[in-house]
Amino acid sequence: MVDKFLRVLAAVSLALFCFALPASAQDTTRIRGMVERIDGPVFVVKTRDGSEVKLTVTDSPLFVAIVPAKMSDIKPGMFVGSAGMMQEDGSQKAIEVHIFPESMRGTGEGHYDWDLVPKSKMTNGNVEHAVTGVDGPVLSVKYKDGEKKLVVTPQTVVVTYEMGKRDEILPGTKIFVAAAKKQADGTFQTPRITYGRNGEGPAF
Repeated sequence: MVDKFLRVLAAVSLALFCFALPASAQDTTRIRGMVERIDGPVFVVKTRDGSEVKLTVTDSPLFVAIVPAKMSDIKPGMFVGSAGMMQEDGSQKAIEVHIFPESMRGTGEGHYDWDLVPKSKMTNGNVEHAVTGVDGPVLSVKYKDGEKKLVVTPQTVVVTYEMGKRDEILPGTKIFVAAAKKQADGTFQTPRITYGRNGEGPAF
């Protein structure tokens, strides 16, 4: 059982490698939205801009659930990702912080433009230490090309990841697809869907 679990974690790590890569690095489309209905193998998704897309999955797809976490769960040495807004002092005000399982260490490492909201940035790296700041905890996150201070406020969403199941994705489920390819019939296909469990939802 242990070996099987480790193989699953390794598969998740590999499949999520492109989670935080800039969109320009891939010939794919990101999809954020809510499942409106399910027509057989097709997820009909209303995207955040109000359009409707039809999404299918490849053979042997992965379903990854986002679950709530707490700031107190974050310890020095953990690998995290954060989307946020740059501040005048060079720090990044975190809109969300994602705690990566150890199997996902290195996912999308770096600091770069992100499209959660206009002018947002993504920073993925190793937590060096945490201190208490004026607005909340401040995480010092180091990545291969530098270091950023992430300011975590009471409004910051903190989540982590667990293995999920297809049958947990129902109408009303919020999803994020990092890498969907458009098909000849106009639908999109992906090897992985990340979704919010029990009404939670990825912001991304």
